[in-house]
Amino acid sequence: AALAASQQQVADMAAAQDAFLRVVSHDLRAPLRHVTSYGTLVRELLGDLPPEVAQGAEVQEALGFLATMDQSARRMGLMIDGLQALVRASRAPLRPQPVPLADAVARARTTLAPAEAGRAVEWRVAADLPTLQADPVLLQDLLVPLLGNALKFTRSVAHPCITVSADAAPAGQVAFTVQDNGVGFDPARAGSLFGVFQRLHRETEFEGVGTGLALCRAIAQRHGAQISATAVPGAGCTVRVQWPVNPAAANKP
Repeated sequence: AALAASQQQVADMAAAQDAFLRVVSHDLRAPLRHVTSYGTLVRELLGDLPPEVAQGAEVQEALGFLATMDQSARRMGLMIDGLQALVRASRAPLRPQPVPLADAVARARTTLAPAEAGRAVEWRVAADLPTLQADPVLLQDLLVPLLGNALKFTRSVAHPCITVSADAAPAGQVAFTVQDNGVGFDPARAGSLFGVFQRLHRETEFEGVGTGLALCRAIAQRHGAQISATAVPGAGCTVRVQWPVNPAAANKP
């Protein structure tokens, strides 16, 4: 009875947390739309001023303030998007089925084609990638930000290279890695890498709000998988995913 009560308490807390995130994600949209909409109206009003006034230092300073406000509002919108993605990933029904990882990687690359356009990225996708027992939709939601990060953080590299390969794993599990030769990060800060809104690079260097890897971790955990990352500053990053052969068994209490 005590165990059942504890399990029910945990379930109630999880449901309350999910409900809170859904409400926050939805209800923050309206005031955020007001900020961006009225900022545009103020900018238009300032633009209607006589040229000699519009070019004045005070008006130009006000336009700079509006630009900062607009940028911050759009960033907040992306943060809300990230929260909603996390809620969906945590509540969506889990329907594992055999998914060849090579096929999933190819689909993720198609999604990321705009980010790769105009670049000569060398992709090394191993021929022996495993077949995962995974929810195909959630697996795509994991691979897109994972490979997207590799693309993003190799933008400043003369010869970008991204490698997806199989890795050794204990019995009952399979593993794969995504390795790039990008900017890397400080290994001392690796512990915060998969946290929500955690960033290891300045926004002026790389876009993003720090929810992609948090989403990857949430999806991996739902499958009973583990995800970790290692890096060397200026020498790239390696993300390793260790996946159970049978996610259903891995998630049994």
